[in-house]
Amino acid sequence: MKRLLITGGAGFIGSCFIRHILKKYPDYKVINLDALTYAGNIENLNDIKDNPNYTFVKGNICDKKLARDLVAQVDCVVNFAAESHVDRSIIAPEIFIETNVQGTLNLLQACKEIGIERYLQISTDEVYGSLGKTDYFTEKTPIAPNSPYSASKASADLLVRAYFETYALPTLITRCSNNYGPFQYPEKLIPFFISQLLKGEKVPVYGDGLNVRDWLYVYDHCEAIDTVLHNGKIGEIYNIGGHNEKTNLEITKIILSAMGKDENWINYVEDRLGHDKRYAIDNTKIQTQLGWKPSVKFEDGIKLTIEWYLETQRMNEVNGKR
Repeated sequence: MKRLLITGGAGFIGSCFIRHILKKYPDYKVINLDALTYAGNIENLNDIKDNPNYTFVKGNICDKKLARDLVAQVDCVVNFAAESHVDRSIIAPEIFIETNVQGTLNLLQACKEIGIERYLQISTDEVYGSLGKTDYFTEKTPIAPNSPYSASKASADLLVRAYFETYALPTLITRCSNNYGPFQYPEKLIPFFISQLLKGEKVPVYGDGLNVRDWLYVYDHCEAIDTVLHNGKIGEIYNIGGHNEKTNLEITKIILSAMGKDENWINYVEDRLGHDKRYAIDNTKIQTQLGWKPSVKFEDGIKLTIEWYLETQRMNEVNGKR
């Protein structure tokens, strides 16, 4: 399993995973398929673009012929490609169905027709819906998506399951909690708030700010995906969480403090439609069966993340970029 097709590899998590793979497995060959939509940035991979084992292909997983041609060249597919912003899905759900459902179907069909060692679907804990104050998502939690985005990801997961059950396609699914770290597109909470403050603008907090998320450092997530890809049991789902539950307001205050701002920089805004109150993952399965656990403490990870964005901003200013 030394030839990988990684879809959506110019995005946040995908680019970090490609970097992780090429560093850890220098004899692996990676094809990165990415449509370079607004959230895909090929500059995320500038440091490895000249690696002879790395190939970039600009294209869309909704292109059936392209998907089939690329699947024919590899042993394994890891599908990160997805529209992923909840607010955008509320405004324009159709693109989420096209990419997240039809695109996934195209990849699965290509894998079935050609034959593949493993297909790994990168999913999200949002497919489970919302939690109460004390329970946790397990792999047996029924899916109950509450936004067009999470519904599209749940639909894709069901297709992956169907291809395993119906065609015996060697599939795996991972569902992760909120990621943070370098290279994240600035529409997501942490980088968006950092960029707002750098521009001298207030940060918008939905509702009372007490919605809870479990935060996972992106390179811990990459190590978990690697572990599932190589050692996971075919047909299984693995939840990946960081055991770092924070309210949005807590995250906001941490960022404000790190950037020398007080709470006067918070602008409370009307809550998002269908805003899930709490996500939290029980990752007992991946810990006990595969031996993975997160290694980066949130306090350390968020410091590294803020420093990266500040340094990137400084470099952009030096190079004349905004």
